[in-house]
Amino acid sequence: MVVSKAWTLRQHFQGFPKASDFHLREETLPQPKNGQVLLEAVFLSVDPYMRPYSQTMMKEGDVMIGSQVAKVIQSYNPSFPVGCHVVSDCGWRSHWVCDGAELTPLLPDWPQDIPLSLALGAIGMPGLTALYGLEEVCEIKKGETLLVNAAAGAVGSVVGQIAKIKGCRVVGCAGTDTKVSYLKELGFDQVFNYKTVTSLEESLREAAPHGYDCYFENVGGKFSSVVMPQMREYGRIAVCGSISMYNDTTSQTGPYVHTYMIFKQLRMEGFLCARWKHKHQQSLRRLMAWMTEGKLRCNEHITSGFNNMPAAFMGMLQGDNIGKAVVKFCRSDSGPCFLSHVSSSCYPILDSAHYHSLGFPSGPAYPVPTPLAPTSASSVLQ
Repeated sequence: MVVSKAWTLRQHFQGFPKASDFHLREETLPQPKNGQVLLEAVFLSVDPYMRPYSQTMMKEGDVMIGSQVAKVIQSYNPSFPVGCHVVSDCGWRSHWVCDGAELTPLLPDWPQDIPLSLALGAIGMPGLTALYGLEEVCEIKKGETLLVNAAAGAVGSVVGQIAKIKGCRVVGCAGTDTKVSYLKELGFDQVFNYKTVTSLEESLREAAPHGYDCYFENVGGKFSSVVMPQMREYGRIAVCGSISMYNDTTSQTGPYVHTYMIFKQLRMEGFLCARWKHKHQQSLRRLMAWMTEGKLRCNEHITSGFNNMPAAFMGMLQGDNIGKAVVKFCRSDSGPCFLSHVSSSCYPILDSAHYHSLGFPSGPAYPVPTPLAPTSASSVLQ
């Protein structure tokens, strides 16, 4: 028998999530039967979609939803031998027993120098979301101008790079100067910090005086209202997310987009990447090819320790991450330590004051890490 840890939703979020909204419980798993496997988490994902989905798809007491890269540690299913790695949607769990029906094996020729955690990022759901939003929804063409907000996030950073691969001009915006610098490193043509500009409207106009052919929407709310007048005729808008609205306790209202939609003949479409599930394997191979060719670069913001799932989730919602936010599972999980794996630079994860601000104590049970200078692309900050 294996005792698994699982993070549950103690109570539905009211506004921004709090530490007290989560509960860590233990559950004894049954011995796997014929056709079943026992999984152990390796990397777990925290994503913006978990915030709105928790309101509509979860009951209080449910295990938090989410994906993970897991290792098969016991198997009675020949399709999933011991030692292989899979992507599982079993949520915020350290271990799980399943029949394999919903498991997705990693690409069989996964390069040894590519971190497995990227199966939750650029070579996973966020990468697929970026690709399908551009190709299937925006139908983006060489020479067009693209705007992407939340551009330093897991999806936005890949969106901009794919658009550059396709010969487009890319304008991105983010919420810190560090993120702006990172996006410039990735080759974005114009980038600005939307929190520090005098006028969002003027900044967008200066970045693309002739307007935008395509808009990859991750933020929603007032930002979207400012963009609409600057869309070009026959522009296409891929609505991926609306993170600025997820924690609202009162629904936002207007301005409304109908007039611009009509007279500019715009097409605005929401989407989920599962619509193109039949293309996933082919698409993942394309993303991996761009990665190995050096055309796609990724930053990961990795927090080490299963006990830190809520802190990582809340940090991601308030924009702490550059690139994909991931939690690394440690068998000796006794308190928070932090790890950062990046493609070019290391960025700080959480300091003591920040950890307090998320509602978690420091002290013997929650030691505050002392950062060490990175010595390689995979550097532990303990």
